[in-house]
Amino acid sequence: MSLRLVNVLAVSLTVLFLGASTLYAQRVDRQESDMGRLIAAMLGDTPLVTDLMSLTQEIGGRPTASAANRDAVFWGLERFREAGVSVSREAFTMPRLWLERSSSAEVRGDGIAFPARMAAMPFSTPTARGGVTAPLISVGFGTDDDFARAGASVQGAFILVATPTLLDIDGLFREYGEAYLTERRAVDAGARGVIYMGSRAEGILYRHNSSLMGDLARPMAIMDRGPATRALALLNAGRSLTLTLNLDLEIGGPYESHNVIAEIRGSTRADEIVVVGAHIDSWDLGGGALDNGANVALVIDVARQMQRLGIRPERTIRFALWNGEEEGLQGSGAYTRRHERELDRHVMAMSFDIGCGLINGFFTGGRPEVLAGLERRLGPVRGLGPFTNIDVPIVGTDNFDFMMHGVANLVGNQEPATYGPNYHASSDQFEQCDVRTLRLNAAIVAAVTYGFATGPAPWRRQTRAEIDRLVASTDLEQQMRTFNVWEEWEDGRRGRQRR
Repeated sequence: MSLRLVNVLAVSLTVLFLGASTLYAQRVDRQESDMGRLIAAMLGDTPLVTDLMSLTQEIGGRPTASAANRDAVFWGLERFREAGVSVSREAFTMPRLWLERSSSAEVRGDGIAFPARMAAMPFSTPTARGGVTAPLISVGFGTDDDFARAGASVQGAFILVATPTLLDIDGLFREYGEAYLTERRAVDAGARGVIYMGSRAEGILYRHNSSLMGDLARPMAIMDRGPATRALALLNAGRSLTLTLNLDLEIGGPYESHNVIAEIRGSTRADEIVVVGAHIDSWDLGGGALDNGANVALVIDVARQMQRLGIRPERTIRFALWNGEEEGLQGSGAYTRRHERELDRHVMAMSFDIGCGLINGFFTGGRPEVLAGLERRLGPVRGLGPFTNIDVPIVGTDNFDFMMHGVANLVGNQEPATYGPNYHASSDQFEQCDVRTLRLNAAIVAAVTYGFATGPAPWRRQTRAEIDRLVASTDLEQQMRTFNVWEEWEDGRRGRQRR
């Protein structure tokens, strides 16, 4: 090779290198500019708050299968369309229909009669027309020792389970875990049904999913704390009581529901996908602001502002409003089955579902490589922290099926604020949410979403063997049992299949 040719090649390579370096620098500058503009927009005056008011006050509580839920789906479609974001409904099959029409009860004894406001627990069985009457007995807090003391009196009776006043989100998780065990003890002891003393202030009713389904199901309900306290005091004083419980429920088999899936297509790696979602369904006693209207409005607003600013991330972002979350994480589970061939290209799936409190970190699913990637993405909003990220897998919201399919997933952790005592309750209304905090959360979600839709993501989808090891090395099995999804995982109806 001649010296002249060598010099020409050297000059050409230098030009190419400098050109590539310039393009890279320009791309980085553009991404930093886009990130800054997006964060500023989310902190500004956007329709976020008016959307939340519309969803929770005009439509209200949104149980899947209800007319309000169908209205909410069309509401979500319209919000994305107005923002100019591509959107569609994705149909899926809900396995069972459950709605409460009405519930009531009366406590009676010798010279005693008083009504008790009730809320049926989801997946409770209905009672016969006119109600069912059975002895009402106390089983204390429903522990093994409490059932042993009650003995044979549990057989054929309604059991009244005492509860401490719920003060915070830690108490909420304890309540779920203890209810799972209590309800199985009730079945083993032959109880006619389960009545929980309401753990919220007198006059506030709420719904928890019953852990008893199918052949194990019983009439189950929450009794207003005031009359429940009165009944418990009478029972503890040795008085004999009966309960007439009337649960008028609409129940049925499978039916069609819909997720709302919007999309901003990626500019250079459009086949790679980042999902950010919140569930649009709620229970019906309140307006469903904490659970989960606030985060629905947030997801819509992130898409709206990205579209308005003309921001095009490298990867495709899918904005999901999941349905059927309250009834077994059904909508997000259906998405993973429908899009199973794409899951290898799903870089991240994020879920936001813990109310209106400030986002103070993320659960990163027991995947250190994802934790490291998240730390970098939080850089642009570090000043809105501090953030404490917890590298453990969690069950209970719409990250679940992504996790069990091996897709990297995050759940936003949020300060409890008013979440616990108002969870699934008649008090879950728009007024529980602080407007300034909503906008801070929107900025955090926007930054992390855009961050995962750009830049390196060195992790990959986990294999079934890796998922099995995650289950074996953590408390995932107990979490899945508590939320009634263990059997579906174990028999192959959910999660990544063995090859």
